[in-house]
Amino acid sequence: MATALILLAAGQGTRMNSDLPKVLHPIGNAPLFAHALASGSALEPERTVLVVGHGGDLVAAEAARIDEDIVIARQEEQLGTAHAVLQAKDALAAFEGDAIVLYGDTPFISEDTILRMAEARKSADVVVLGFEAADPARYGRLVMEGDRLTRIVEYKDATEAQRAITFCNSGLIAAEASVLFELLDQVGNDNAAGEYYLPDIVEIAWKTGRTATAVACDEAETLGVNTRAELARAEAIFQSAKRAEALDNGVTLMAPETVFFSLDTYIGRDTVVEPNVIFGPGVTVESGARLRAFSHFEGCHVSMGATVGPFARLRPGAELANNAHIGNFVEVKNALIGEGTKVNHLTYIGDADIGDGTNIGAGTITCNYDGVFKHRTVVGRNAFIGSNTMLVAPVTVGDEAMTASGSVITSNVEAGALAIGRAKQVNKPMLAVRMFEKLKSLKAKKQKGQ
Repeated sequence: MATALILLAAGQGTRMNSDLPKVLHPIGNAPLFAHALASGSALEPERTVLVVGHGGDLVAAEAARIDEDIVIARQEEQLGTAHAVLQAKDALAAFEGDAIVLYGDTPFISEDTILRMAEARKSADVVVLGFEAADPARYGRLVMEGDRLTRIVEYKDATEAQRAITFCNSGLIAAEASVLFELLDQVGNDNAAGEYYLPDIVEIAWKTGRTATAVACDEAETLGVNTRAELARAEAIFQSAKRAEALDNGVTLMAPETVFFSLDTYIGRDTVVEPNVIFGPGVTVESGARLRAFSHFEGCHVSMGATVGPFARLRPGAELANNAHIGNFVEVKNALIGEGTKVNHLTYIGDADIGDGTNIGAGTITCNYDGVFKHRTVVGRNAFIGSNTMLVAPVTVGDEAMTASGSVITSNVEAGALAIGRAKQVNKPMLAVRMFEKLKSLKAKKQKGQ
């Protein structure tokens, strides 16, 4: 059966003390709501509706960057969770299939949990996600009769017997879309807050002859983020999980607690990651690479057997072919580094194509920006770029060509040629000695004058 996701992301999050909408605060370099979307993707949803409110334009813009097909629904007034879900009704008016309600500030619901909810929907009209709470506190209680969920009781409305229940409501609900909206239309707001509560649909379902059940997950999955302290805790939980995942997948982390991942980081088996390595968004590392200490990666691709660092930075668009070598204090941006090519020391390579087997000497810079436009540098196969070469783009250096150390290359270099682009050296006999004597004398006079 087709599935739609309804992701609630309208809350203001006042306890974050921020001008930024709560769901845009990042964990693993991705906004909170992106984690829920990633888990929901296990269902291969046919449609996704994001319900926005406070800062809705900012949230919608970020959602479009993640998935341009996401449909935006707006909750202009904050009248409760049932009211929020109802805002997706028009977007799913012609949809035939199940809908599952997720929360943008609950990032750790697993793919397995969502798949189990979808499976449970085959035998019940409404499925609620619950958890055994170590401290039930003021959570809503799930009242079960065997595997039947009869109602969800809020703490303030519960009897003493019901308050003793430790099986609590996470807020996630799944139902056939048409049934979900039919039940929501019957939810009232006769409560102290005057709001429309999503959990009320369970009791309404039973009164209208429908069935409900609950699926259990670990309490840790239901962690919500409402404060900066909870955000920091969630980041720590995320990083710990990603480190464990990397180790389980055959990656060596020499000092796991010093390595930081993004939501979409991918690292192949038999890669070695040394201490203090940072992965920004959009990084793929193939098998057998070595990422040396204090290196930073973002928006780049590292192929099999490549070595990077220490103290290297790969920026968006950096592509390293098999067995490429990027050394200490090297920065690569929007550039292809060929197979077996070495860029080992104190170098900037930006907007460039560097061929296979080429050696880039220390201190080389691709001068790619003229103040308005970026220009590209092309270096062929098996070339040798001498130390301290300035390659002023647009420029091409051919296969097996060479540049002399200290050259400024402003014109194309044909294949096999040696390019020398530096001023003629002139030596002035004893001039250094005479200059130093003069300067020392001047310094002594000034010191006497003081």
